[in-house]
Amino acid sequence: MKMNRMMSGVAAVAAMMVMAGCSAKASAKSGNTASGNTVKIGMNMELSGAAAGYGQQMKQGFQLAVKQINAQGGIKVNGKKMKIQTVIQDNKSTTSGSASVTAQLATKEGVVAIVGPATTNDGTAAIPNETKAEVAGVSPSATDPDYTLQKNGQVQDYVFRACFENNFQGETAAHFVTNTIKAKNVAVIADNSSDYGTGLAKAFKQAYKGNIVSTQYFQEGDKDFNALVTAIKNKKVDAIYAPGYYSEVGLIIKQARQAGIKAPIVGSDGMADPKLSQIAGKANANKVYYTTPFSSKSGASNKMAAKFMKDFKAEYGSDAPTFSALAYDSVLMIKQAIQDAKSTNSVKIAKALAKIKNMPAVTGAMTINKHHDPEKPIMIEEVENGAVVSATAVK
Repeated sequence: MKMNRMMSGVAAVAAMMVMAGCSAKASAKSGNTASGNTVKIGMNMELSGAAAGYGQQMKQGFQLAVKQINAQGGIKVNGKKMKIQTVIQDNKSTTSGSASVTAQLATKEGVVAIVGPATTNDGTAAIPNETKAEVAGVSPSATDPDYTLQKNGQVQDYVFRACFENNFQGETAAHFVTNTIKAKNVAVIADNSSDYGTGLAKAFKQAYKGNIVSTQYFQEGDKDFNALVTAIKNKKVDAIYAPGYYSEVGLIIKQARQAGIKAPIVGSDGMADPKLSQIAGKANANKVYYTTPFSSKSGASNKMAAKFMKDFKAEYGSDAPTFSALAYDSVLMIKQAIQDAKSTNSVKIAKALAKIKNMPAVTGAMTINKHHDPEKPIMIEEVENGAVVSATAVK
């Protein structure tokens, strides 16, 4: 996900430069290494502010993974088991906060790896300090294609993610609309206030072979979508592609259905939250589909997912959301890397993260490719009457 709702670019860059300077000490000693009987893992997360809804879910998945690993004795390192000690900090959904938290975790706290941030903007702000400190960050949900890459196209050595990048989601949605819905005429409604929405729309358009009869854009925070709905109402569309977050797409679904538009509405992982149907209204949330790395139906084909969902409900009293599953898997990635590296040194952990192959995970067995992106099946959930009724795995 990416949100352009933070501070000005100049202030963000200044903050990153200041914090990058604070991280020089960590760089000089070739990363951080845990000693004793514990290994310290940090969380740099949006726990308040605009993205807190996602961040709080990720915190739950993170804590559940750590609790279970520690209950089993910890992470095995060269025949010795070390328990995880966590340091969780709130970046307040700001780029300056994210840069500051990274410096704090990597230099003062001495963590060997970091989970987060959730959004691409906040994650990008953390990269200079992760790189200076030589401490890897695993984002559960930063989906911008360029997030893990330097400007010259080379991979960022200390940047990883547990989620799909936008291009893959957009392409998958285009194939689904063509092959499953059989839509020949599609309208696109996208959030142009973030690279998340525009990137998904671009990827969809490039992959879709039918007719794009209308393209409409909205801004984050918009409430009235009647003008957009009216613009496509008479186009006789077979489907609508609406990538965005549940807060806005829920209202789009509601207003489109109230206007009499019955065409399927297809979107992205920003919709993967029960609040989508709460905002749209159960009666309106029909023929709704979205790409997601995790589904409440995943347990039917993934025993690890089934156990995770059972354990999550026992721990928190609610069904496990996608973003909790992604954070859970982010911790598993770090655990796997520590075990494979046979070391708690953050530089060696980063190198091992890049070599993960066929790692069992809640969101599907994953392999990290040369761009530090996970390769695993993607799910498409179907919502009827406000509830997820099916999920299809697409490889």
